[in-house]
Amino acid sequence: MVLVMTVVLLRQLWDLVETTQSHLLLKLDDSHLVHLLVEQLKEREVLDKGNEEDARQYIHSRVSLIRDLALARQFAYYTSPYRTSP
Repeated sequence: MVLVMTVVLLRQLWDLVETTQSHLLLKLDDSHLVHLLVEQLKEREVLDKGNEEDARQYIHSRVSLIRDLALARQFAYYTSPYRTSP
């Protein structure tokens, strides 16, 4: 099966992954994580019914990468010498 993902949709998805709080990306199970990202893409108006299923499949196939990126961001935050204590 060939997934149809436009450049705009891909950019918006990965921007969304980078701007969503790391702890949220890490605590959700796979299906809720995919649902969250799909719904947020709909809110950004880059996703419609025609490409929603392709986006779901694409995101689901990248869940491990999404979690790795979130974990790396979280690690960088907590190990940063510039971080202020709460």
